[in-house]
Amino acid sequence: MRWRGDSGLGTARRLRAGLLALLVIVVCGTAGYAGFGFSFVDALFQTVVTVTTVGFREIHTFDSAEEIFTIFLILAGVGTAAYTFSVLIDSFVEGHFSDLVTRRRMERRIDNIEGHVILCGWGRVGQAIAHHVTGAERDMVVVDMSAERLPPAPALTVRGDATDDAVLRTAGIERAGVLVTALSADPDNLYVTLTARSLCPELFIVARAYADSSVEKLVQAGADRVVNPSNIGGARMAAFALQPHVAEFVDVVMHDGSLEFRLEEVPVPRGSQLDGRTLRDARIRDRTGALVLAMRNETGEFMTNPGPDVKIHAGHILIAIGTGSQLEALTRSMRP
Repeated sequence: MRWRGDSGLGTARRLRAGLLALLVIVVCGTAGYAGFGFSFVDALFQTVVTVTTVGFREIHTFDSAEEIFTIFLILAGVGTAAYTFSVLIDSFVEGHFSDLVTRRRMERRIDNIEGHVILCGWGRVGQAIAHHVTGAERDMVVVDMSAERLPPAPALTVRGDATDDAVLRTAGIERAGVLVTALSADPDNLYVTLTARSLCPELFIVARAYADSSVEKLVQAGADRVVNPSNIGGARMAAFALQPHVAEFVDVVMHDGSLEFRLEEVPVPRGSQLDGRTLRDARIRDRTGALVLAMRNETGEFMTNPGPDVKIHAGHILIAIGTGSQLEALTRSMRP
């Protein structure tokens, strides 16, 4: 796995390489001495003594062939053993070993989640996104190059380049539900979108765009939604200027959580008991208490304030408002 700017994992790779080389030398040395007639235990003992240069005497008197073999074993083994031990000491002294253990634990935790949100970029926009995602009690994995910028434990994090396939796989992209790329440059967001779409064709991708000219490119690269924070911020400021009470109500319902009511989307699954029924027959308001504000069909078209004769079909998305219990009841009513 390629990690940029990660000396801890670089040390780990060197340690693995050193241990593997040392193991190969011990196996070859043991096999060589066994070929000279040593028992397995004697051959292993003689190999370890030779490679570690502890100074014990030879088990048997060596002839010329055994002496030549031992010379080559010393030349290969002593340097390898010294290199491996130096890397091991470096790992403990500089804390890389502890960092590696922490990362392995993090990777195991990520391996045990699915349907989570992968957030690429931990700047101001990324932190604002994380605030709302975690507020919705959704699992999230943050990917960023900088160890200093990453959130502290117990947040799930992956330090690395989000444009790297291996890094996204470590973040569990094959099991994720959504990827949000909020990096600081449009080319980086474009590349992450391309990479994520190639790795997971069904993934829902939200991309950040600085320039309006980048929006169409990100859509072509595979982004399902593209957001320009400047445009969104300007629209919200205009809404507060023109209709402050409406804007504040929408903000509170969608993001604040201080009101009991909230706005949610409820998909209609295939085989739902409401499939093919009208809103009047479904009696959603009477049965659940939730209010359907809009419906979205399979082609992506919205129908706002749908009438009682509008039919519900599998694949539709209901935009509803209600309390948490009311919306949960609406979700249960959609089940087959």
